[in-house]
Amino acid sequence: MKFELSQRFFFEAAHTLDRSIDREGSLRVHGHTYWAEISVAGVPDPVTGMVVDLAYIRREIERVRDALDHRFLDDVDGLGPATLEGLCAYLWRQFRPALPHLSRVEVWREASGDRCRLTDD
Repeated sequence: MKFELSQRFFFEAAHTLDRSIDREGSLRVHGHTYWAEISVAGVPDPVTGMVVDLAYIRREIERVRDALDHRFLDDVDGLGPATLEGLCAYLWRQFRPALPHLSRVEVWREASGDRCRLTDD
């Protein structure tokens, strides 16, 4: 059997965004509460019974979350434009080396209902 194991976290951050619609408000510094969820998939280890130890996932989340929480996303190295797509790709690149069974990254803003999902398909 193959399992998918997920862990959710949030971070508060500000950014600007150069876009053609709602341009004026987007160019001003503004912030959001972002939610993210990362998932790993695989077959549990026969000795531990786990795909990945959740404590290990939580440790990686704290490392990556520290780079984003209460930050100005425009200044985060390697992020690029602070879109939902950009955040998904950034999180994927940050987690993948430590979590080789990474299968999905989702980022959303609960207040607006916007959501982005990146999978390994």
